[in-house]
Amino acid sequence: MEEGTKAKKTVFVGGIGDDVDESVIYEHFATFGDVIEVQLPSAATNLHQQSEAKHRGFAFVTYSSTSDAQDAIDNMDLNELRGRVIKVNLARPMKTPMQLGGNRAVWESEEWLKQHVKPLNQSGGVQGRNAAKQNAGGEVVPSEDGDEIMEE
Repeated sequence: MEEGTKAKKTVFVGGIGDDVDESVIYEHFATFGDVIEVQLPSAATNLHQQSEAKHRGFAFVTYSSTSDAQDAIDNMDLNELRGRVIKVNLARPMKTPMQLGGNRAVWESEEWLKQHVKPLNQSGGVQGRNAAKQNAGGEVVPSEDGDEIMEE
């Protein structure tokens, strides 16, 4: 199954209580279609404590069709599950490690700078453009606002 297709068949269920497990989620969401998978991400940070750990308060339910997933969203969003109001919407794909950098500009990365930026003495810059203009046979003259202009 393609990743994009799976994402459209998977719903996010947020705000579930500690007393809810995979069987409860399956029981409530199977009424809307054929459930392929129910995931309750563990809150354990240590792999040895996973059996004791509670879930993180959300789940993912994957259906066999996109219409079943949409039915679950339409019917279960902002409904109550074991005394808590849950939020149900289409699951978004996980961010790749490249996207986890946050909202940093690409040029803030040292690797990008090394690959794409030349040192000042090699980049040309203002001096390089002025030298190119002078080589073209024109004379560079400062303008009234301080910028240099070329006269012919």
